[in-house]
Amino acid sequence: MGTPRGGRNLVPETPHIVSDVMTRTVVAVGRDAPFKELVQTLGQWRVSAMPVLEGEGRVIGVVSEADLLPKEEYRDADPDRFEQLRRLPDLAKAGAVTAEELMSSPAVTVHPDATLAEAARIMAIRGVKRLPVVDAESKLQGIVSRGDLLKVFLRPDQDIEEEVRRTVVSYLFPGSNVHVQVREGVVTLGGQLRDTALIPVAARLVRAVEGVVDVECHFRGVGPDEAGRTA
Repeated sequence: MGTPRGGRNLVPETPHIVSDVMTRTVVAVGRDAPFKELVQTLGQWRVSAMPVLEGEGRVIGVVSEADLLPKEEYRDADPDRFEQLRRLPDLAKAGAVTAEELMSSPAVTVHPDATLAEAARIMAIRGVKRLPVVDAESKLQGIVSRGDLLKVFLRPDQDIEEEVRRTVVSYLFPGSNVHVQVREGVVTLGGQLRDTALIPVAARLVRAVEGVVDVECHFRGVGPDEAGRTA
């Protein structure tokens, strides 16, 4: 899409990137942390996973409750050969005693300047609930969870409405009587338009505004007689 009327790019102004919502105080362990310490740390901090670090805070993996459960699952089990072959990774973790042996590696991470949409996409594709946030040298900066990504939907309706007017309506429809209403994150656009071809563009741009749950458009096209009177 090109530059809209007014000569400016239509880019949502809300600076919502991972660093805006991530948790900066992160519980982590070293690669030599023993099994019992891992259980204690997860329970103490009430988290289900944590990064594994080496050196000066470089993330080398993630250890989760799921990584620890095979120890209990196979504690008194005697799996047959088929089961052993089918669940070889779990059996290996059942015999593991340190974070390095238990962790998932390489860690699935994200950079602090990634957008929330990018972080959500990584979580969905890789099937994880949280991502360590790392810098260019893979050093831990924080952690972002699914719940953190949903914080944008707590944005007040008034703030969303003001941004939609400023970044979308004023540029796409200058001088037009376009109405904007936001309720529970749902944006409703309405009014009369000469160029109804811009409606899909407006809907797409409004959806890009952080905190928008959905967009409803109720525009009316201006007829020839009306267009002549309003020209």
